[in-house]
Amino acid sequence: MEHDEPALNERNVLGGPLEPCGTDPMTGFRRDGTCACGEDDLGLHAICAVMTPEFLAHQRSVGNDLSTPRPEWAFPGLHPGDRWCVVAARWLQAHQAGAAAPVVLASTSERALEIVPLELLADHSVDVPPDLSWLE
Repeated sequence: MEHDEPALNERNVLGGPLEPCGTDPMTGFRRDGTCACGEDDLGLHAICAVMTPEFLAHQRSVGNDLSTPRPEWAFPGLHPGDRWCVVAARWLQAHQAGAAAPVVLASTSERALEIVPLELLADHSVDVPPDLSWLE
């Protein structure tokens, strides 16, 4: 499978095109800025989450330190406000502990639904709809 296929033709959890999650730092299983999983991402780095101090602290407490830079893996270490494609099971674990990170639904792969129900993701959504005319 080619690594340069655009988002591997995956859809987001809303059924639309999978939008980029983050490029600063560059996220994704393939470090392509998207939460596309393909068939070889067994961990399902599918959820585009906005890092919070609570989520980062929770992940550190369960042995998944996302804050410490790991240059050997080209991992810069994350800070609150960063967008990162997190493993669906890790996000669910954080949710169950009361530390779920906000979710960008348009950038979350439909494969996340194999682990986390859409309603749960939507409860933590921080998406801004493309049509804001209702605000006027």
